[in-house]
Amino acid sequence: MKINLREVVIAILIFVVVFAAVQISIGSYKVEMNSMDPTFKPKDCIMVDKLTYRFRGPHRGEVVILWPPKDKVYTNNPYIKRVIGLPGETIEIRDGQIYIKGKNSSEFRKLEEELPGVSETPKCRTDGRWEIPKGHYFVLGDNRDESSDSTSWGTVPRENFIGKTWLRYWPMSRFGLTPHYSFELVASAGSAPARLGALAAASSPVLSALTS
Repeated sequence: MKINLREVVIAILIFVVVFAAVQISIGSYKVEMNSMDPTFKPKDCIMVDKLTYRFRGPHRGEVVILWPPKDKVYTNNPYIKRVIGLPGETIEIRDGQIYIKGKNSSEFRKLEEELPGVSETPKCRTDGRWEIPKGHYFVLGDNRDESSDSTSWGTVPRENFIGKTWLRYWPMSRFGLTPHYSFELVASAGSAPARLGALAAASSPVLSALTS
């Protein structure tokens, strides 16, 4: 049988284009630590959307895969965290509670969260105050007693973000889109919520491990 060189070249080009598109748009990762428990548990395998952040910045509440600041943390594996603070905001943690002051605001508002599998907003173990520079984000783990995050190594530049979680595909008993999360920024005086957000679930062939 005579081989058609032109058809072979076209097939190879199609394979290269498809492979490159997959590499750019999605990734597959395995969670190794419990910093996001109970949202994501050790050994959970997740698909990550790497394309969205090429067109917009991360939103508050999204669970993301990122590299911590390399001058603060040495690691061979990316981390999995939740976005809490946005560029230009100020984060203040008092008595374990998170307060956020907007970029053009003079008032701190309390962050009240509804996490999957948690009956009340989790408390942070470290109090402090962080001003978030332009192009940076403040991130925390959902299991805040066991998380290495922005309270330890500061804010994270946008270029360190790999993507946002999309789908948990293993174990099959926990199969599904990224679990629902919602939040409110509530005036400290007890007035009506200033903002209500909700997130429900809206990746390369190689599995990478996610640490703390």
